[in-house]
Amino acid sequence: MSVNQWHRVDPADIPDEGRVRTVVVDGHAVALTRCAGQLGALDNRCPHQGGPLGEGSIEKGWLRCPWHGYDYHPTTGRPPEGFSDGVATYPVDQRTDGVYIQLPELTSPPRTVADAMVETLVAWGVRTVFGMVGHSNLGFADALRRAEQRGDITFVGIRHEGAAAFAASAYGKLTGRPAACFAIAGPGSTNLLTGLYDAKLDGAPVVAISGQVPSKVLGRGAFQDLKLSTVFGDVAVSSTTVTAGSDHAELAALAVKHAIDGRGVAHLVLPDEVQAQPSTAPPRLPDGRAACHRILPAPSELTAAATLVRDARRPVLIAGHGARQAAEDVRKLAERLNAPVLTTFKAKGLIPDTHPLGAGVLGRSGTPVASWLMNESDLLIVVGASFANHTGIAPYKPILQIDDDVSAVGRFDPVTLALLGDARLTVSALAEMLGEVKAEDQRPDVATRWRIWRAEKARRVRDDRGHGVGAAAVFDALSRHLPTDAVLTVDVGNHAYSLGRYLESQGQPVLMSGYLGSIGFGYPAALGAWAAAPGRPIVAVTGDGGFGQYAMELTTAVKYRMGIKHVLLNNNALGKISKEQLAEEYPVWQTDLRNPDWARYAELCGATGIRVDASDQLDDAMSALFAADGPVLLCVEQDVALL
Repeated sequence: MSVNQWHRVDPADIPDEGRVRTVVVDGHAVALTRCAGQLGALDNRCPHQGGPLGEGSIEKGWLRCPWHGYDYHPTTGRPPEGFSDGVATYPVDQRTDGVYIQLPELTSPPRTVADAMVETLVAWGVRTVFGMVGHSNLGFADALRRAEQRGDITFVGIRHEGAAAFAASAYGKLTGRPAACFAIAGPGSTNLLTGLYDAKLDGAPVVAISGQVPSKVLGRGAFQDLKLSTVFGDVAVSSTTVTAGSDHAELAALAVKHAIDGRGVAHLVLPDEVQAQPSTAPPRLPDGRAACHRILPAPSELTAAATLVRDARRPVLIAGHGARQAAEDVRKLAERLNAPVLTTFKAKGLIPDTHPLGAGVLGRSGTPVASWLMNESDLLIVVGASFANHTGIAPYKPILQIDDDVSAVGRFDPVTLALLGDARLTVSALAEMLGEVKAEDQRPDVATRWRIWRAEKARRVRDDRGHGVGAAAVFDALSRHLPTDAVLTVDVGNHAYSLGRYLESQGQPVLMSGYLGSIGFGYPAALGAWAAAPGRPIVAVTGDGGFGQYAMELTTAVKYRMGIKHVLLNNNALGKISKEQLAEEYPVWQTDLRNPDWARYAELCGATGIRVDASDQLDDAMSALFAADGPVLLCVEQDVALL
């Protein structure tokens, strides 16, 4: 039995005659009333639908529930004559120093289904949850609160659920481990979908958790009642509704397993009342539940591949995002062959541009260095790349494809030879089998092509029409100021093409919405990168179109003191779309944007705001960007003609 204790009410919370007010005293929500000169303290929750009585009104001596009009006596809590379902009341004492209410001591809540599931997620390595707390996920949210108090998990409360999904996707892309995103039933969950499709298409593990309406009204057209497993059926590798009789911890374990094994989204639906049900089930542990994903091709296939590589005179390596964990092995093979390494845009930074064999990005976001070397090659060794049309891998060249996804092999065009296996193991094994090779030393060609391209970039850096700053100048400055251990996130638009083309990487990874190509990814992704890589500099590069979709997430960065460095290229338009309209000989129409002064906006949000209007301001601005504490937004007013 809990002990009742007296608690003084703030004098500002005492209602006037004939009024009721909700007051929170020692964690209890109380409907405090004054009627006929008497004070009353009632449980704030109506016993019928849970309506907040403190938001009701006193009419003709009765306290009326604001939700469905049921009446109670404002001091005794009794219903009108003929009814028996009253409201609990608490003793009130008016003393010389104020009004006191006697309340039971708060007790520790029982362990719940949500606790068992959260503890299981933690046991399987989920350490960060991005989301928004709401009415249909309160039980799970409280389990997250307790886990955060124990130091088991970090919760990042965002301003829009789409940002939560993008952040979780970026976390998975950077680490290979799942984060979770979390929303209410109905629109909260549907808001997750775009970010989750980004995770699906880029192979990022994510656990998505949806609250749901109570089971007794599920499927009956209740408020926010959607068939969420149907809604998520295409985006998720698994979608499971948890019921009262489910093995709750096991379903949480399977969700993480499916996200990791399927390199995609696993979805859990939690009806409101199930979350708070008592549970004694222990968390399910990952021991013995996972197999090694790293496989090797058959020896005969490796022998055939080694013969192909051994006979090539001008091989080049093309590394995609799937080669991220094999960067060192790719470099060693390149050095063995004296062959250049080109990367897809998603793999930018896998080999530094400063390496004698680093040739930058291939394709629409790439450099003429990479395209020239591919065109002069006699064998393409493609590791972990998707062959997307934006990359432009030449299908008419002899191709050795290395990938651990059988569906990726020959996806668009036939290849000469394919090795199905883990990138690290396969590239290493291939290198060991080579023996003497016929490859020419292509380092001089790489150096020559870089000299030509850097001379052209220098001319573009100097271009100045007096109408803002060109993209080449922006990324020239960022290249010189960017910390070597930084993580970059980039949005969709002209600025992204310019980053791929002009930014010279020293090995910094770049996170992007690769195959979905979703505008708005850049800044929420920086939230995910911050959680995934604490202590590393996080740099978001966006346009005004993309940032405008999630601009309020800057307040999230301020709230959690995320030291995100944001470079915003502002052209007051959807510049990429304007460019495409012109290319198709359409008039430029409805792509202009009305923006605030972004630097001042940042200051209003509590961040540091910096504005650049001319190229000669860039170096000082970049120095200030990386020297400032907390979130910083550097707005560069861009010349749209100098992309």
